[in-house]
Amino acid sequence: MTGQSAGQVSPSSSVETSARVDAAQGAAVQQAAPPKPNALMAFLKRRKLVLITLMIILIAWELAPRLLSIPDYLLPPPSQVFTAFLGQWQRTLAATWITTSVMLGGYVIAIVVSIPLALAIVSSRIVEDTVEPIMLVFQVIPKIAIAPLFIVWFGFGYTPKTMLVFLLAFFPITLSAVAGFRAVDPDIMDLARSTGTSTWTMFRKIKLPQALPQIFTGLKVGVALASTGAVVAEFIASDRGLGYLLLEWRGELDTPMVFAGVFVISLVGIIVYYLVEAVERFTIPWHVSQRDPVPVNA
Repeated sequence: MTGQSAGQVSPSSSVETSARVDAAQGAAVQQAAPPKPNALMAFLKRRKLVLITLMIILIAWELAPRLLSIPDYLLPPPSQVFTAFLGQWQRTLAATWITTSVMLGGYVIAIVVSIPLALAIVSSRIVEDTVEPIMLVFQVIPKIAIAPLFIVWFGFGYTPKTMLVFLLAFFPITLSAVAGFRAVDPDIMDLARSTGTSTWTMFRKIKLPQALPQIFTGLKVGVALASTGAVVAEFIASDRGLGYLLLEWRGELDTPMVFAGVFVISLVGIIVYYLVEAVERFTIPWHVSQRDPVPVNA
């Protein structure tokens, strides 16, 4: 038989038709689906009120010294601060790297020590009765006051500064982790035990996830204290770093560079804070703190 009947469709024609239908459906779905919002634009949209407020503050700050005839050594305008920073940006950034390494070193050590210690306090009555009262005593001791002792014990250099940062970040992280582990619902734990769930599985699936919101709260508080501790440690004993440069600029009455140094170390702290917040969003996206606010319709 040399031809096909009128009602018969060739396989190749059927495949081509199916492909055209799939392509048309894909195009329709693409047109119907809303475009994914850009992450940066979404972030800026959520923070638009903060950004507008900052712009107003900067404009007012720029105008106030000029309109009120305030000397530059008391309150330099932001434009002068930026110009001064451009003149010493290489030196400032080199010192910032030193301060950041001290900050991150003490902060990471605090995390590594705090969370296991908090778990031990919650899991063992002996550890709780022994360690927790000692922690509370050390919590009320001004950490800056004992910083000179670190210089006597460890000398000048990286170690005493890191130890001060560690002490400042250690207590809020530990106390938040203890509160988080203690907040685990005991009924859920009892139910898991009754089903024969292992201790490790209960920790990984129940105890740690329920404690993570409190732990991240302590981590974010620790970031602010770590950046403060790094600069203060360099105030006390250092011949380099951003804290050392701040003292030098203060002695020279170079107020624009003092403001520039404060802005730079604040920016470092903000970056680390938002990195911790990004890890929090990735780790516990199910928690109520990570949900976007529901807009209220007028």
